[in-house]
Amino acid sequence: MRYEDRVERARRLLASIEKNHSPTALASSFGAEDMVVLDLIARDGLAISIFTLDTGRLPQETRDLIAEVRHRYGLDIQVLTPWPGSVDSYVEQYGIDGFYEGVDERKACCAVRKVEPLRRALAGRRGWITGLRREQADSRAALNEVEHDAATGKWKFSPLADWTNDDVWQYLRANRVPYNSLHDRGYPSIGCEPCTRAVKPGEHPRAGRWWWENAGARKECGLHEIPIRVVETVA
Repeated sequence: MRYEDRVERARRLLASIEKNHSPTALASSFGAEDMVVLDLIARDGLAISIFTLDTGRLPQETRDLIAEVRHRYGLDIQVLTPWPGSVDSYVEQYGIDGFYEGVDERKACCAVRKVEPLRRALAGRRGWITGLRREQADSRAALNEVEHDAATGKWKFSPLADWTNDDVWQYLRANRVPYNSLHDRGYPSIGCEPCTRAVKPGEHPRAGRWWWENAGARKECGLHEIPIRVVETVA
């Protein structure tokens, strides 16, 4: 499929979400893909809200981009943070940087700082929109544009599912969309500051996430690990 056709397909899906699945929101981490989706929503004036999860450990560059987006687009971005008591409990049990000790410890941190706030963000909504792409990781190879999460009863939409990395950057540059400055410093995937590093030439784009874990470990935080059942496709 041509780049132009992918853009138009994503626009049609977003318009369909607004019409048929409201209220649904974009869950933005303010990575490159999420900035494409955000720009498409704003460009077409869609009544789709936007939220982000502020884990308390975000890089300053991500915070700077959130401020720039608010100023440039005039959008109301909902920010959800973890419950302080839950963070305190995690720190008491594992230590402030206990996630370096093992996958279970890391996932426990993600559960407190990401997964639980996401549940609150989805309350009262029919679904959520992501910037996930199949090309990003083996764990996302079977990703579909429109899916339904049987566990929560929420729709999950990934308008860029079949986009390539080149498609993403072509869109950002052609439309002068702001993006996280860490991308220019070798960070293809950006999460919490202590859990993200730049990748080396030839490394997998996800290699910079939780890099201390075994190479074969599933590089997901838990937001996208709920079993998904496909119920709809887009023509």
